[in-house]
Amino acid sequence: MATLTTTQTSPSLLGGVVIIGGTIIGAGMFSLPVVMSGAWFFWSMAALVFTWFCMLHSGLMILEANLNYRIGSSFDTITKDLLGKGWNIVNGISIAFVLYILTYAYISASGSILHHTFAEMSLNVPARAAGFAFALLVAFVVWLSTKAVSRMTAIVLGAKVITFFLTFGSLLGHVTPTTLFNVAESHASYTPYLLMTLPFCLASFGYHGNVPSLMKYYGKDPRTIVKCLIYGTLLALALYSVWLLGTMGNIPRPEFIGIAQKGGNIDVLVQALSGVLNSRSLDLLLVVFSNFAVASSFLGVTLGLFDYLADLFGLDDSAMGRFKTALLTFVPPIVGGLLWPNGFLYAIGYAGLAATIWAAIVPALLARKSRERFGSPKFRVWGGKPMIALILVFGVGNAVIHILSSFNLLPVYQ
Repeated sequence: MATLTTTQTSPSLLGGVVIIGGTIIGAGMFSLPVVMSGAWFFWSMAALVFTWFCMLHSGLMILEANLNYRIGSSFDTITKDLLGKGWNIVNGISIAFVLYILTYAYISASGSILHHTFAEMSLNVPARAAGFAFALLVAFVVWLSTKAVSRMTAIVLGAKVITFFLTFGSLLGHVTPTTLFNVAESHASYTPYLLMTLPFCLASFGYHGNVPSLMKYYGKDPRTIVKCLIYGTLLALALYSVWLLGTMGNIPRPEFIGIAQKGGNIDVLVQALSGVLNSRSLDLLLVVFSNFAVASSFLGVTLGLFDYLADLFGLDDSAMGRFKTALLTFVPPIVGGLLWPNGFLYAIGYAGLAATIWAAIVPALLARKSRERFGSPKFRVWGGKPMIALILVFGVGNAVIHILSSFNLLPVYQ
């Protein structure tokens, strides 16, 4: 995550919206149609909207607590002061776990989509080798400097935006109502598969570490920061809605069973869309967009993990210091990617499990403790104690759902 500095001129609202939206929207979106295929479009939309509501308000609770501290105070500082060292350690471990598991997920995703890309050019490059090579390339860029990551991310993000509009415009043009409304299955059941979608929804709305950065960017201006959080999260919700519409309106529901059985990785979903649409140009757009989506997410997450580990272990910014940090950052997930190359869906699910701590449970506890100590004179999230209780139940409930799902105690669409 890039460091933002306070400026004398008033920064534009758009900048903050892009920071939040860009942080949320990543390659994790490719998991949504697969894990939501059981609940299908309308119930999945209900789960997304509910998750958006809860994750928006948990972010606002971090802002409420943050406003009682000096500009530049980190999530770590606020948690340690308000909740104590124990909660801070738990919060720190959950953040590190999420960043590590997402790094592994993107190594898995990059290997699969690059394998598919090379296959389109009649080249047989194993997914393990492709993921390993791409991880080394990203590691080299991150080792060079934060500026190198920033420049590379800007290029990739620009390309992703262009290919996004081209791809999704084409996808929506091919949507068929009979597929979207699942007319072929007259007695299909959807609600039994709803709960298992929630941890994946939660993992798809993570931006909470950026709230203190926005305060450095805008100063103690809750009105503007609140708008950034609302518009940025709404942007992500709108994109996810279009993505579900484009995929579930083109791929029949039963075909997602085969996609999930093959690991649910990005290349399998892209192949399924290509087979249904039978369009060479759209297939090319999907492949290009998928590559850029994975690259932008990979760069952002690994830089965040790199900076976190450098701070945690007190490693300096010299070439050797950055090399040591790069080893800590990339070696564990690269080993995981080589041993388990098709773990993208599982990794996103476990990221959702760990994210319940720092994106739902801890923010609710921070808001409660902040009100007890400071009274929240600058800004208070509406809803009082019931809203705090809702976010706590949402966080704990997501964790329980994921654990039940891991032990096959929830219905699975198969």
